[in-house]
Amino acid sequence: MPHIASSQPPTARLPRQVADAYVDALVALDPVEGTFLGVRESHSKLPDLSPAGLAAVADLARETLARLDEAERAPGADSDVERRCARLLRERLTAALAVHEADEHLREVSNLGSPIHNAREVFTVTPTDTDEDWAAIAERLRAVPAAFAGYRETLALGLDRKLHAAPRPTETFIGQLDEWQGWFEDFAAAGPQALREELTAAARTADAATVELRDWMRDVYAPAVEGAPNVVGRERYARWSRYYNGTDLDLDEAYAYGWSEFHRLLAEMRTEAEKILPGAGTPWVALAHLDEHGRHIEGVDEVREWLQKLMDEAIGALDGTHFELADRVREVESRIAPPGSAAAPYYTPPSEDFSRPGRTWLPTMGQTRFPVYDLVSTWYHEGVPGHHLQLAQWAHVAGDLSRYQATLGIVSANAEGWALYAERLMDELGFLTDAETRIGYLDAQMMRACRVIVDIGMHLELEIPADSPFHPGERWTPELAQEFFGAHSSRPADFVESELTRYLSIPGQAIGYKLGERAWLLGRAGAQAAHGDSFDAKAWHMAALSQGSLGLDDLVEELSKL
Repeated sequence: MPHIASSQPPTARLPRQVADAYVDALVALDPVEGTFLGVRESHSKLPDLSPAGLAAVADLARETLARLDEAERAPGADSDVERRCARLLRERLTAALAVHEADEHLREVSNLGSPIHNAREVFTVTPTDTDEDWAAIAERLRAVPAAFAGYRETLALGLDRKLHAAPRPTETFIGQLDEWQGWFEDFAAAGPQALREELTAAARTADAATVELRDWMRDVYAPAVEGAPNVVGRERYARWSRYYNGTDLDLDEAYAYGWSEFHRLLAEMRTEAEKILPGAGTPWVALAHLDEHGRHIEGVDEVREWLQKLMDEAIGALDGTHFELADRVREVESRIAPPGSAAAPYYTPPSEDFSRPGRTWLPTMGQTRFPVYDLVSTWYHEGVPGHHLQLAQWAHVAGDLSRYQATLGIVSANAEGWALYAERLMDELGFLTDAETRIGYLDAQMMRACRVIVDIGMHLELEIPADSPFHPGERWTPELAQEFFGAHSSRPADFVESELTRYLSIPGQAIGYKLGERAWLLGRAGAQAAHGDSFDAKAWHMAALSQGSLGLDDLVEELSKL
């Protein structure tokens, strides 16, 4: 097992220094994280995804927690900035260790966000401006076989220990690997002529490693996990929920909250649906009508440009009125996601020095015609004022916080909760002016309420309430969850299937959108109550976005103080 005792300074110093030393040490172990941060030395490497490599990351967490114990006793450690950083670092590392020590890494198979997905996605954010950049990419391409082999070794150890991934995500992942065939060579083809031969050879080794991993997953892994449960049960779910939400949730209360939001949103959706198609019966009939007859963007390039304009217009309208944005935070790019991505749009934050801007990514899923109602609030979520304003602002104020709070310490429910709050904020501010865009926003909100219901419901196999319009009194199964989700969403069948596979392979993450939004709303309400008529929403938003990451344990309390 690798030993990394010398990877941090020997003295404890203060919590923020311990946190930032952790970032430096983790980047040395995980160059994917380094590239996302913009660390040039990382761009030619990939992490060790073998059991030994993952054990080294866990050892680093343990050593950092020991240093944090010392640092919290140092003079000055009780200041607000040190206290918040220390609480975040302790909570994040403790949650990550709980997952690792339960051997969850030995069965990490997903259609989204797995180590293999990260190892491919990192190429899309690696600099490509110079021949030197492309030489680093060639070296990173040559590192793909070892990284993929390490991942395979980790999964094989899981099989030996009877720790199986769920069959459905396994099947989906195999399909994705199949779709990725030739992707690395296509990516490398954009490189300079002077390095063409080297890049092509390196890309072919990466593509061959993808084929080898697909064949092993198909021929060895999938048969071995056939018949394993697709759901994780209450104990594993609680562990993952803590990891993604930064709190130990009352899961039964959260499930009930999901249902209360479902009923509230359904009533609002019916009101908007009646404006679009009188007598439609259900909101989803009206949404289906919009799929055919509503406003659309035709063409992949055209939709990318339209989304860019939407974000640019939002920045122009919000900056100076509801936010105060630095020039470098104002820059955000709209991109099309590479083939083989999951169906949901996503965002990648800027590098620490902003040499790479924040970017939104739209998976087209082979489509060339895009309904507007489905895009507006989604890009308020992914771009502005959602993920981009929060994560870019964290990077902008990292010097006042710590690198850790602004980057690796991210709590999923905090970030996703802010992005969902941002959608609601745009509705509150009057940006959703017609029934078409407003029902699209409500449909997106309903999707997040349904996530709480089905993610908790199917993994804990809870009972469907008696007042549910869907199978009351029955116990949730993945099959019922997919049927329910599809019946209460405008999304196409392939999106719904991708979503349910995501929930099965990343338990506890999807609930953070709605529960995180609730925390942001409670925090704002607390600040409004404290300030009364003097409450300044613009000042509150900027102070809230400048705190860095917080788990839901701390978020409401800290927001209420601002």
